[in-house]
Amino acid sequence: MNIWEGILAFLVVVLILVSLLSNVLVLICFLYSADIRKQVPGLFILNLTFSNLLMTVLNMPLTLAGIIYKNQPGGDQFCHMVGFLETFLTTNSMLSMAALSIDRWIAVVFPLSYHSKMRYKDAALILSYTWLHSVSFPIVAASLSWMGFHRLYASCTLYNRSEERTQFVIFTGVFHILSFLLSLVVLCFTYLKVLKVARFHCKRIDVITMQTLVLLVDIHPSVRERCLEEQKRRRQRATKKISTFIGTFILCFAPYVITRLVELSSVVPINSHWGVISKCLAYSKAVSDPFVYSLLRHQYKTTWKDIINKILKRSSINSSALASESHNQNILQTTE
Repeated sequence: MNIWEGILAFLVVVLILVSLLSNVLVLICFLYSADIRKQVPGLFILNLTFSNLLMTVLNMPLTLAGIIYKNQPGGDQFCHMVGFLETFLTTNSMLSMAALSIDRWIAVVFPLSYHSKMRYKDAALILSYTWLHSVSFPIVAASLSWMGFHRLYASCTLYNRSEERTQFVIFTGVFHILSFLLSLVVLCFTYLKVLKVARFHCKRIDVITMQTLVLLVDIHPSVRERCLEEQKRRRQRATKKISTFIGTFILCFAPYVITRLVELSSVVPINSHWGVISKCLAYSKAVSDPFVYSLLRHQYKTTWKDIINKILKRSSINSSALASESHNQNILQTTE
């Protein structure tokens, strides 16, 4: 194993550890907080978290083994099963992000009718569609024996070993159009609509703020400056969030999808290290999702802070109980 392979192996290990920790934290917050469980987006986040956890536990370690040993981990049937799961989980993650963007769009653009348009029943229907959509492609690929160990990505994934390539090229193109491109279009459409509404509300608040500052003649200059700074931060906040949602999706998935499509042409040679790097970038979405969609939100921050405080309080109570018990034992010994 050369230095590049060592670096890639180390990168996969880091991705596994961070992804496992962050996604488990999301699950703990979901189980601990009744308020999070009551919210409809919690179903989409739960689905996304389970997909990320399964990808972390099943697919990432086998890619690590593929990098180290440069060979297929396990037998053919095992590799086909892992490739099936990889295709299903990746598509399910993409569509879960699209579902979350639709939920935000309805909540922001149609706030008064949100609870009637996005109920638990509606969320369950959307999740049913994402599962049906996600499982259809790996079923077709498995039935045509298009699963196997791909050395370029050191992974068990979509792979055609036969000389007949036309059907596989068409299938791969349709698969990426109806998974990556469809999800990206939904994300861009919904979040840009959300951004438009957010900017409209910011303008209204800015007008009211400026009118108030004009009326308050005796206001201190420092207060005026703070109001203007908050006005500026308010305008940037929505843009940063939406840029993060769309930007992480493109940054993590686009290199891998483009590499898969370029690979089909057989014209441009692809470096094996780049193949694994693009795969690692796709895996990194499982690391970023918990922070982008959950852990950095106020509700999740409050939840895991409550959990930490509860654990610390219990440990302090236990330590004080042990201290008092040892003190009583010392008293008894001295009296004897």
